[in-house]
Formats: sequence, C-alpha cells, structure tokens
Amino acid sequence: MHKFLVIIGAGGHGQAVADLAAISEKWNRIAFVDDCYPEKREALGYEIIGKINSIYEGEMSDNFFVVAIGNNKTRSLLIEDINEAKLKLVSLIHPNAWVSKHATIGKGVAVMACAVVGTNAILGDGCLINANATVDHDCKLEVGAHLGVGVHLAGGVVVGKNAWLQAGSCAGYHVIVEPGVTIPTGVALSPNKQ
Repeated sequence: MHKFLVIIGAGGHGQAVADLAAISEKWNRIAFVDDCYPEKREALGYEIIGKINSIYEGEMSDNFFVVAIGNNKTRSLLIEDINEAKLKLVSLIHPNAWVSKHATIGKGVAVMACAVVGTNAILGDGCLINANATVDHDCKLEVGAHLGVGVHLAGGVVVGKNAWLQAGSCAGYHVIVEPGVTIPTGVALSPNKQ
C-alpha cells in the first residue's frame, strides 16, 4: 500500500514531526506543504511540494496528513477544515513515548519522544505533547491544547481548547486551565491558581 504522509508546516515543529514520522518507519514517502513554497522547496532533506491549500486539490487529497504548526489556533482551524473536507488526518506517536492502551487519542495529535500519556487520559484533535511531557491519568486536553517540553500534568487536569503550557510548567491534581490561556515557562499551577 502506498502510504504518503504530507506534513503541513515546514518550520521547526514541522521538521520535528518529520523526524518522528521517519523514525516510525510507517511511511513510504514524507513531504511538506508550506506557504513558503515555491521560494523554499526543501526542509530537513524532505521536499516541499506546494502551498498549504494544495492539500485540497486533485490527487493530493488522497494522501495522509498531519498538521505540524506550533500556533494552536492556526493548527486547530486547519484541522477543522481537514476534517470537514474528509481528508485522512493521522496522529503520530514517537516510539520512545509511552501511551496507555486506555488513553483516547484524537486525530492529528503529535506525541513526541519520552512523553507519557496515562490511563484514561483524553487528547483531543490536534493536541501537541512535546518531549518529556507527562499527561497523567484522567487528564483531558481539549482540541489544540499544547504542552511544551517537560510539562507535567498530575491526574485529572483539564486543559482547555488551544491553551498552551510552556516548557517546564506543571499543574497539580484537578487544575483547570482555561481555553486559549498561555501559562509561562516554569510556572506551577495549583487548583486555586491559574
């Protein structure tokens, strides 16, 4: 079976996702689409084959897609459009991550190296779990939520749509992070502080 992965976004996060996809050895071909095309035609040794809107055209729409854009709102909007167009959106999990068989993973999720996703955790569409991040049991991350490198969530945390916990921040048991909020690097959240 011809398995062609098109990565939407050829920036830093897109290149990290390409590296993850290559390590998984599930794809016969990997390429990018990015609005830098045609000025730029290559990233990390992979071809950039068109602008982002080209994914909806002709034979391009028969491929598999992952949105690898760090901006949460942009990533979420693209995922909504892709779902509406009924394109094949995939999630990628690094082979050195650990994801419970009792976790629920939405479409277009990226779980990077050494991340942990615990029992009964729910990751909504387009969530980004960066390297060494922990999503403990019974956490719920809504669409487009983003955990930076080394973020740790204790059990029962809820992270709202498009919220971003930056590198090294953490949340204690049952903290609720409101939609769209950005939590600065290194901040520790308790149930009474957000």
